[in-house]
Amino acid sequence: MVQFAVYLNKNLRSRWVFPLLVDVQTELLRDLETRVVIPLAKRTAFASFPLGILMPTVELEGEAYVLLTPQLAGVSQTELGAQTGNVAAHSGAIAGALDLLLRGF
Repeated sequence: MVQFAVYLNKNLRSRWVFPLLVDVQTELLRDLETRVVIPLAKRTAFASFPLGILMPTVELEGEAYVLLTPQLAGVSQTELGAQTGNVAAHSGAIAGALDLLLRGF
């Protein structure tokens, strides 16, 4: 498991809203059975969107997605589908979103 890897959401109930999940957990804890993830939703669903720091836009394979940071969750590694990409290029924005969510700055 690699930090900032993007996986298909295997959960049939939520996949239509959150098709992808970003693994934000440090690789130091790769031996845990769970991973901390943030869902991604297509940017088109957020036409007028004011929460850019908390929920930044990331691009993956030419498609824009919104990082739904308030939906942060822990999931079993077995619940992650195939890896479809990596958003490490957006690590600064992701870290900023997590800082705002968890520490208020």
